[in-house]
Amino acid sequence: MNNDLYAVVGHPISHSKSPRIHSLFASETGEALEYTAIQAPLDDFAGTVQQFFERGGKGLNVTVPFKEQAWRLANQRTDRAEKAGAANTLFQDDQGLLVADNTDGCGLVRDLTVNQGIRMKDARVLVLGAGGAVRGVLGPLLAEAPASLTIANRTVAKADGLVKLFADEAGGCQLAACGFEQAKGPFDLIINGTSASLQGDLPPLPATVIRDGTAVYDMMYSLQTTTFNQWALDRGANRVMDGLGMLVEQAAESFRIWRGVTPNTSAVMDELRND
Repeated sequence: MNNDLYAVVGHPISHSKSPRIHSLFASETGEALEYTAIQAPLDDFAGTVQQFFERGGKGLNVTVPFKEQAWRLANQRTDRAEKAGAANTLFQDDQGLLVADNTDGCGLVRDLTVNQGIRMKDARVLVLGAGGAVRGVLGPLLAEAPASLTIANRTVAKADGLVKLFADEAGGCQLAACGFEQAKGPFDLIINGTSASLQGDLPPLPATVIRDGTAVYDMMYSLQTTTFNQWALDRGANRVMDGLGMLVEQAAESFRIWRGVTPNTSAVMDELRND
């Protein structure tokens, strides 16, 4: 009997931890599947997706730079994918139509609240960046009912655009936008959704955003302390976290969508940390 086929698509893709994560999920749950990595040509993502499903593939994860293309390509989108404007999970429904979902936001929130024990209700939250990574997580963050959520970005107009887009999901949360330098703290939780850490750069934030007790989460993952998390520690942050948990939790949600089984993530995270 052939195993069901899944894959992650990106460019580049050789660095991806997704095949390792999903193979660990399959071993733990006893699900019979094969999960590979596909590097799609930059000019033919759609063709790569079509070929994958034509040869019997069951589901795809999508990473940079194709998440927006995946969203546009789909025949149907879940509500969370619709608002995120990007998709990281693709599958076909019973009629063979391509369905797009986005599990990034629920992966982040699950890591924060379940794995890290962060209480978001009534918290003052600062989110850095206004690109696709942040747009993809705002809905699930707002659903946790923080007291306020401020989006800080180099270009304030982009942050303002996200405030307008998600205003109907804010509820009682005070949703606001500002430039990095204008972020007025202190905050209970700071989430770095920029890629600056990967280049060793820092957004120009005032040190006053951090107080004793501030928790800091960098959506980038690293075996070493990220540049942003080190900056936060040096200014008195109570604890810092990287994005490995988000990576594993968003993968677990994709696995659940495809297989109807929710894997245990804690052992997988431990194994990845020790690799």
